[in-house]
Amino acid sequence: MANNISVTVLTKNSEAWIGECLSALEVFAEVVIIDNGSTDDTISIATGFRNVALYEHPFIGFGPLKNLAVDKASNDWILSVDSDEVVTPELASEILSLNLDCNRLYAIERDNYYHRRLIRGCGWQNDIVQRLFNRKSTRFNGKLIHEGLEKKENLKTEILQGKLKHYSYDNASQLIHKMQQYSSLWAEEHQGNTQASPFKALLTGMLTFFKSYVLKNGWVYGYEGLLISISNANGAFYKYIKLYEADSSHRL
Repeated sequence: MANNISVTVLTKNSEAWIGECLSALEVFAEVVIIDNGSTDDTISIATGFRNVALYEHPFIGFGPLKNLAVDKASNDWILSVDSDEVVTPELASEILSLNLDCNRLYAIERDNYYHRRLIRGCGWQNDIVQRLFNRKSTRFNGKLIHEGLEKKENLKTEILQGKLKHYSYDNASQLIHKMQQYSSLWAEEHQGNTQASPFKALLTGMLTFFKSYVLKNGWVYGYEGLLISISNANGAFYKYIKLYEADSSHRL
């Protein structure tokens, strides 16, 4: 079944994990990579794998870039993997043994790690993502961030037993960088469509921290849980502040 599935991956400065990511995908016949501006060793690492087809393209949003990767694939069945994710051997074996059903798409549970520590709190738990699908019936939406799959209404979702390892962040700098990037993209995407104010930004940030640290057991994970919860709160705060500033400048 490996020859019936194409794996798609987006990369940008992904040298930390791309080697491990692609090593786990060597059992698949084709891996399509769209790189959007790496300046580290990502491209040289990726092109060292025999099953990789690499293309370069400017960033146009995560949804559109993922659809571009889907379009360049040789097969209709697509397994979408992020560059900081590792397909476990159990998951790979399960996928390759599937009798793929065109009336289904397949979801996978992710284990999320901070600096190699498994985190099952802060909203990182119960993380199930739809990743294996047939492109004749399913596509990514056009969102700049938080993209998802758009599928025909009659498709059923099956959750696989194997898991993805998601090495989300290694340090606070990476958390801050991603928060900056995602909050800016969110504000750009919602400009003119979502109401924002400084009070809403403050309230959303405070509620996000409470949910993450208290209700979702961030406190159990020591300094990592505190750091992740504060980062979640900052992201919620800044996305509304950036949207408020963007809308205010547009009205001037």
